[in-house]
Amino acid sequence: MTRIVQVDAFTSEPYRGNPAAVCVTPEPRPESWMRDVAREMNLAETAFLVPKPDGSFHLRWFTPAVEVKLCGHATLASAHVLWEDGHLHKNAQARFHTLSGLLTADLQPDGSIEMDFPSTPIEPADAPPQLTLGLGLNPVFAGMTEFDYFLEAESEAAVRALAPDFTQLKKMPVRGIIVTARGENHDFVSRFFAPSSGIDEDPVTGSAHCALGPYWAPKLKKQTFRAFQASARGGEVGVRIEGDRIKLSGQAVTVMTGNLLA
Repeated sequence: MTRIVQVDAFTSEPYRGNPAAVCVTPEPRPESWMRDVAREMNLAETAFLVPKPDGSFHLRWFTPAVEVKLCGHATLASAHVLWEDGHLHKNAQARFHTLSGLLTADLQPDGSIEMDFPSTPIEPADAPPQLTLGLGLNPVFAGMTEFDYFLEAESEAAVRALAPDFTQLKKMPVRGIIVTARGENHDFVSRFFAPSSGIDEDPVTGSAHCALGPYWAPKLKKQTFRAFQASARGGEVGVRIEGDRIKLSGQAVTVMTGNLLA
């Protein structure tokens, strides 16, 4: 049997934030097995960790449809499980070897977890007509990151009101679509849509904030932000810019544990 833990990330309350499943196995499992488990869990991401002799971990992330190169909330969930289940002492840094290089996470005195991620810069780009049509949005800025389309809307209300045509958005040849605006009670808000990756709307997307932070820094003339992802579940993300690295912080709570029998 293999233990599996479901964690709600970027929230201190159960059934909020973004759920992720986490599996820690003593040795690597076949990719086909990981893909099957991710489909079975049917969450935005399932994380698979394998310990290394130096105390660090290999980490891979799978949606129900694809493997992804970078995922914030499942990394947060993974660090939470490593400390909660005793794989790491709570004073030890969690270190992850991933498709995006070495990522780290540290438990903070207030119980939040701060992660070190790479920045993902945005290049201005025209938004394809099928993208704006699928969103029902006339953006004030359009661009692309390494992974996603990036659009700024005119207001938080416009972001919250979006009701995308996911059939149309699924045709976009990218991981996902970030839509953002200045916030009313936060520095900025966002939503993230990824139907081509098997997720219509991701509740809270840590990796999207690796682009959101650098985008808003010159506009808001600051380096540290309180951000909110305005999905139905919702979640808060702390963002701090340090050169070409982004510090993402948030809370996490375990909501379910179990064993995979197959």
